[in-house]
Amino acid sequence: MPSIVAETSSTGPGSPAGAGRTRRERGSVTAETAVALPALVVVLAASLWAVAVVGAQLQCVDAARAGARAAARGESAGAVREAVARSAPANARVDVTSDAEVARVQVAVRVQPRWGLVSPAVEVSASAVSALEPGVEP
Repeated sequence: MPSIVAETSSTGPGSPAGAGRTRRERGSVTAETAVALPALVVVLAASLWAVAVVGAQLQCVDAARAGARAAARGESAGAVREAVARSAPANARVDVTSDAEVARVQVAVRVQPRWGLVSPAVEVSASAVSALEPGVEP
């Protein structure tokens, strides 16, 4: 039966850090980290920015739905705007219209990143339409 012999090198996983490397190669990990770290920070910032934009979009959707339901029940314009304001992001623009059959609510907001002017502002909006309840006049 043949025997299996394992050879180990001084640069394998179990070897001490830096063993078998020249002095010039030892600094390459630091240089690679110095290059990769800023790229990682940019990716993280972009991810956080995307999450903030999606969060604002979801708030606009919730606010538009709440406003459309309130308008469909025949509540006053002030009550509809109050229902929207409870769910909408800060500084949101609200447009409420209704005709003989439906009430429409549109909520829009411009989302600016908190960490400066490097990332662009994004406009998000949502609209909701609800049929008016029987007996409600526009």
